Amino acid sequence: MDTLQTLSFGAFSLFFFLFLFLFRFRTRITHKLPHVPAVPGLPLIGNLLQLKEKKPHKTFTKMAHKYGPIFSIKAGASTIIVLNTAQLAKQAMVTRFPSISTRKLSTALTILTSNKCMVATSDYNDFHKMVKKHILANVLGANAQKRHRFHREVMMENMFRQFSEHAKSRPDSAVDFRKIFVSELFALALKQALGSDVESIYVEELASTLSREDLYNILVVEFMEGAIEVDWRDFFPYLKWIPNKSLEMKIQKVDLGRKYIMKALINEQKKRLASGKEVNCFYDYLISEAKEVSEEQMTMLLWEPIIETSDTTLVTTEWAMYELAKDKNRQDRLYEEILNVCGHEKVTDDQLSKLPYLGAVFHETLRKHSPVPIVPLRYVHEDTELGGYHIPAGSEIAINIYGCNMDSDKWENPQEWIPERFLDEKYDSSDLYKTMAFGGGKRICAGSLQAMLIACTAIGRFVQEFEWELGQGEEENVDTMGLTTHRLHPLLVKLKPRNHVE
Repeated sequence: MDTLQTLSFGAFSLFFFLFLFLFRFRTRITHKLPHVPAVPGLPLIGNLLQLKEKKPHKTFTKMAHKYGPIFSIKAGASTIIVLNTAQLAKQAMVTRFPSISTRKLSTALTILTSNKCMVATSDYNDFHKMVKKHILANVLGANAQKRHRFHREVMMENMFRQFSEHAKSRPDSAVDFRKIFVSELFALALKQALGSDVESIYVEELASTLSREDLYNILVVEFMEGAIEVDWRDFFPYLKWIPNKSLEMKIQKVDLGRKYIMKALINEQKKRLASGKEVNCFYDYLISEAKEVSEEQMTMLLWEPIIETSDTTLVTTEWAMYELAKDKNRQDRLYEEILNVCGHEKVTDDQLSKLPYLGAVFHETLRKHSPVPIVPLRYVHEDTELGGYHIPAGSEIAINIYGCNMDSDKWENPQEWIPERFLDEKYDSSDLYKTMAFGGGKRICAGSLQAMLIACTAIGRFVQEFEWELGQGEEENVDTMGLTTHRLHPLLVKLKPRNHVE
């Protein structure tokens, strides 16, 4: 027995020694890696003054030309590692994901997401897996999209009816593309989440009856404006005790408005269910299948697909129509493809795989006008390596999607809109993630399929039914909102009906 114990102890000691040796060896190798090049800054504030224009994705891209595809900046007390190529982004999102899986949210986003109670902003944990499973099952997954197809078809018909009415009654005047598209897209979002469109609703806490336009402004527009608010205290944690009343009051107002409206909408659904009427919508699904979800989480889960359906798909489709209206030759090429494949039948989901140039238009628009130019910051919780550099724990990672898609080593003439680049054999026509616009790895965007179906079908139908021309002065009207690629001003276009489509 003594011999056996001695052998066991010896084996344990050997394995422990090997483990310790390998750990120390790995640690030494990690620390021998070079540090990420740092962009020179000022004492205390670091590089904050260089980001004052609120277009960090463009500032980072310019920095990459000088300091390389990976560099670090100081934002007050924080060190941020900025990644500007698809290869580095994939490393962070996939290869090194276990070391970089925690979200770092601003003060505004922490409040507006109820401390990460959203799929898009939660840390990768059991909660994230649970809520993503639910949202894919009923709203965004392939089977869910098939069930919601009727709602998308109604949305398309409503849009074309309004565009046609404008083209017939005022053929020489430009139409506000966004006003029509957003209204119908928001109606679709409400139908998927709640089972029906909402023309108006009385909100008790606000003592007011709100129209659908009011609901859109509070649930979508005000949130987007609040989400990009910058609180200087985020960069100086040791000064958190100093109040910032104006920002706090603004964010709290947005948050409360959203909560009051969602409460009123949910109360209407409770009354419907109590009457015995069930419909195919996310609310009914959550009541039946998501017993573990709290009331606050329920509110956020219902609201998330509403804002994401209403906003990001708008950005892509509006920019695509801008580019096509500006470029008659490419618009004509797309029309000829649609005519050859569909004849005079309306473009539908079923035909998208047979329309490669339409797919190229979609992907090239995502590349040049990515709806999310910078991925929300991620926190490095253990030493790791990216691009051959040592990344210390405690750093923050900013993945500059705009910079990845403006990388001249990967994209020829990246500033130009050239759909033909996506007809190259090196791009798989079924790959939604070729531009990094939908992220990668375990956090790939849950709404990518819906975004493609809505945007591609809409773009195809728009070009199939009308000739598009930019309104006067629209070619230079390319300003964007804050740190997003959302057009600052709605797209104004002139429409000329083509031959009747059956």
